[in-house]
Amino acid sequence: MRNPSPPPGRTGRPGRPRSAAADAAILAATRDALVELGWSKLTMGDVSTRAGVAKTTLYRRWAGKNELVVDAVAELFDSLELPDRGSLEADIEDVVLQFAALLRRPEARTALMAVVAESTRDEALRDRIRSAIVDRQKRLVVLGRERAQARGELPYEEDEELACRTTDLIFDVIAGTVVHRALVSSEPVDELWVATFTALLMHGLRGPAHA
Repeated sequence: MRNPSPPPGRTGRPGRPRSAAADAAILAATRDALVELGWSKLTMGDVSTRAGVAKTTLYRRWAGKNELVVDAVAELFDSLELPDRGSLEADIEDVVLQFAALLRRPEARTALMAVVAESTRDEALRDRIRSAIVDRQKRLVVLGRERAQARGELPYEEDEELACRTTDLIFDVIAGTVVHRALVSSEPVDELWVATFTALLMHGLRGPAHA
């Protein structure tokens, strides 16, 4: 099965070793600035001031605002995990509740909606969102399916291309549904809703295509 893309290399110039603490401060400052200022008013200068670093430090790490904001969002999504709860259904419910909790955070909600809106006019930004966020988070689907197959809950697939398409579809269904529910419809993603959604998804996963 195709592995999700690794974290993209940032487009800075070579120089002194990167400081993980500085990176974390910069990404946190970016999210805070987005919540307060919005996409259109956010500048690299705002971020450098909030993070307590020189503007040149930002440009050594990121080519511009687009790349910086996407990485600030990606860091939040990288915190999602898929604990082994003993069944595919329980695993899905756990990660969906984590995802919903993440989307309730103002910095996550604002940053995600800002980059998605801006990406409608910027193909390079769409590509970066795909590589830094979407492809990386497909790791959760890959892990969940591998566990379910090892437990005997889902069959193994010999066709690698079909397995990749299925991974993409599962990710799209989960991410698209939760984002629409939480950010577009502004409806609660609570335990009852998650259980109902998971039951519907499980019915599809165990349907004729996987018989």
